[in-house]
Amino acid sequence: MRPERMKLPAILGILAGSGLALLSWSQTWFEVVLVAGAAAGGATTLEVGGAVASPAIAALALAGLALAGALAIAGPLIRLVLGLLAVVLGGCLVLAASLSMADPVGAASGAIAEATGVAGAEPTAALVDRLTQTAWPVVAVVGGALVALAGLAVVVTGRAWPTSRRYGGGTRLAADGAQPAPASDRAVDDWDGLSRGDDPTDAADEPHDGTR
Repeated sequence: MRPERMKLPAILGILAGSGLALLSWSQTWFEVVLVAGAAAGGATTLEVGGAVASPAIAALALAGLALAGALAIAGPLIRLVLGLLAVVLGGCLVLAASLSMADPVGAASGAIAEATGVAGAEPTAALVDRLTQTAWPVVAVVGGALVALAGLAVVVTGRAWPTSRRYGGGTRLAADGAQPAPASDRAVDDWDGLSRGDDPTDAADEPHDGTR
């Protein structure tokens, strides 16, 4: 694909990756079976969501969504900066999810402590009889990798993207076939005229043949 056509795929890649990570964060990451009598309420199975196992995922994913929106209107230099930020965000998403998968008992310790009233890494680990990981942490890793790859595409191709056009509030026709003046320029001209004591409505009231 030509570099100038990578704008939409790159932005969609960041949106999709951030969306996957945010969806994963809202789901169950681990199912923990406690030893008999560990929980005060009698429950022996806990479902640990991504909000507990890796709370940073939500903030990183939301930052990715905002970054994708900024990319849609950014200029060439800002695209480069945002592309680098997307690579960093994607890497952080991968790291956050990977750390939880590397130490699932530690990631679930908050939920275990709330259910049992026991705090501390070793005491809570002693209360775990069995722990099962779902597929959602892997989805978060995939989402982070997608954000990082899309960010890399922005860094490589962003300077070749077409520049977004600015939308003016309106135009006016100028004499002798000149280019229409933007509404912002007209407002400045009118303000300057008022500062000199001129009435900007006089020109509009004058006939085109120069007579009154």
